[in-house]
Amino acid sequence: MKKYSLPNFLISAAVFLYSAACLLPFLLTLAVSFSDESSIMRNGYSFLPDKLSLYAYRLMFQGGSKVMNGYLISIAVTLAGTLGALLITGMAAYMLANKMVKYRNLFGLIFFIPMVFSAGTVPWYLINRRLGLYDNIAALIIPSLLFNPFNLFLVRNFMSGIPDSLRESATIDGAHDMTIAFRIYFPLSMPVLATVGLFYGLAYWNDWWNAIMLIDSQDMYPIQYLLLQLQSQLSMLRDLQYMAGAIGVTPPTESLKMATAVITIGPIIMLYPFLQRYYVKGLIVGSVKG
Repeated sequence: MKKYSLPNFLISAAVFLYSAACLLPFLLTLAVSFSDESSIMRNGYSFLPDKLSLYAYRLMFQGGSKVMNGYLISIAVTLAGTLGALLITGMAAYMLANKMVKYRNLFGLIFFIPMVFSAGTVPWYLINRRLGLYDNIAALIIPSLLFNPFNLFLVRNFMSGIPDSLRESATIDGAHDMTIAFRIYFPLSMPVLATVGLFYGLAYWNDWWNAIMLIDSQDMYPIQYLLLQLQSQLSMLRDLQYMAGAIGVTPPTESLKMATAVITIGPIIMLYPFLQRYYVKGLIVGSVKG
């Protein structure tokens, strides 16, 4: 029979309290999203709403085609962008970790520069327009496609811990760099690749900046920007009603904020459990190597 000591009890209690602190905000968000707006204005946020309402969700999905189209756009952009950024990051990291590559330290310094300096928004916008990245699906993918330098060095550090004898043996057997990278290094680096893949996926899924700057057609709006617009419109409507002293249906501004949070974090919550073991292992190993 397993014995429980005081230290084990204290550790278990601390873990339970921390888990509750992480879970309770999400439960509150879910409860408020189903609350009536007048009840929220009267009593504030509550885990047990006085009056349930689906108005916020009906409002979002009444133009169901737009919301579903935004979901499809975001899913396509997230998948394509994450896979592309992972491929570029993995290949660049393999190059920096390969001791046979000449000037690899110089390339590492060049990759480090964007972590410190930025050209600014105007040159970024002009370059995208010159490249034809405007009002198309590529405008939502390519501007964020290049690897994040932090993720690059995280993968490089992990790959640097792989024994050079594996690459040397494969080279003797006639394998070229592409074969070595995809058949040896990438499979062995799956923990860190899953970690940075989650980083890229979150960044693409939550991105609305590219849509604001580079997208005019409403059919190309991702879900984040679509819901951001809806929130802004309802906030403006509420302010106008307040200034005019109008009495009528209260726009569900607060419940809509929570409903949009529930809708947008859904895919990430479903994805994270499958990557959790890779995520934790990749962070631990990448933080102590190199």
